[in-house]
Amino acid sequence: MVAGEASGDLLAAALIEGLKERWPALQVAGIGGPRMAATGFDAWWPSDKLAVRGYVEVLRHYREIKGIRDALGDRLIAAPPRAFVGVDAPDFNLGLEQRLKAAGIKTVHFVCPSIWAWRGGRAKKMAASCDQVLCLFPFEPELLHRHGVAATYVGHPLADAIPMQAPRAAARAAFGFADGEQVVAVLPGSRRSEIQYIAPAFLQAVARLHRERPALRFVLPVAPGLRPLVDPLVAEHARGVPLLVVDGRSHEALAACDVTLIASGTATLEAALFKRPMVIGYRMAALSWQLMKRLAYQPWVGLPNILCREFVVPELIQERCTPEALAAAVAAWLDDAPKADALVRRFDELHHLLRRDTARRAADAIAQVAEA
Repeated sequence: MVAGEASGDLLAAALIEGLKERWPALQVAGIGGPRMAATGFDAWWPSDKLAVRGYVEVLRHYREIKGIRDALGDRLIAAPPRAFVGVDAPDFNLGLEQRLKAAGIKTVHFVCPSIWAWRGGRAKKMAASCDQVLCLFPFEPELLHRHGVAATYVGHPLADAIPMQAPRAAARAAFGFADGEQVVAVLPGSRRSEIQYIAPAFLQAVARLHRERPALRFVLPVAPGLRPLVDPLVAEHARGVPLLVVDGRSHEALAACDVTLIASGTATLEAALFKRPMVIGYRMAALSWQLMKRLAYQPWVGLPNILCREFVVPELIQERCTPEALAAAVAAWLDDAPKADALVRRFDELHHLLRRDTARRAADAIAQVAEA
């Protein structure tokens, strides 16, 4: 199994638990993170080796990443597993899966790449790479079937893991927030490149909000290994702000907050499942953005908007991701309770749609492949 970043680590850990319920003696190894390790996963390489986003950033690390993929492929072909499961990370996993499938190893890809959003050409590659694709969203299997790719809708494991009613009071108490205080959760991403490009604007927005609304409280959960990058940026851009910086605990932060300022990615879906209003921001290297923008198929970037098929939350991407715009959008949510309440109802419907006992469904699908 290979998971390439914090969100993949979370998804893979839930999948491993489901697989072990079916096969208690299961052995799982490959590339993974701390949540997978907690299930007994044997990490031959840490997942943060693959946590790189954007064309320019990938090029800088290409030689190392390719070396890991080649070495892993050699190892698996020499000692074939019953099945290989690639968890997201399509740029890494699809090529590896194609090589393994050609060598007779059963391959499963967990999380359909966003062919409905951009890079639709990937569908053809998936037909040559995957014996089965496990889809998180209900509209994806039909799209893959058109390209001859076997696919199953399994729901989203986060929808199973996150309660329908978030433990708001307990989370606020754990952070020391009073009942009447307004709280903003700040989630600038889980990759080094995201901290580099996004965190300064987010922290400057936090400082601006503090000046305008001194009673606001802030919490910033930091992904594993990124604290040395985050702390200096906090000191530079948000000195003197009541900003609580914590290691991990992103779900507690989302449960506790009134609104979140959040980087585009899986975390935005987590925020939606916690029924939280949000402002989505994102920046990347200019060249990477120009290349991605040309390949986009739809106007939305954030998962909540994609799933709802409209802009239910604001997106401030690239040049629009300024401290002033971010702060204004956060303030707008804090000042419009009826709009926030309507969003909660919309997200509640989305939560029900995605809650499908994903671990069991995925384990059933993988069993069909592994035992065929």
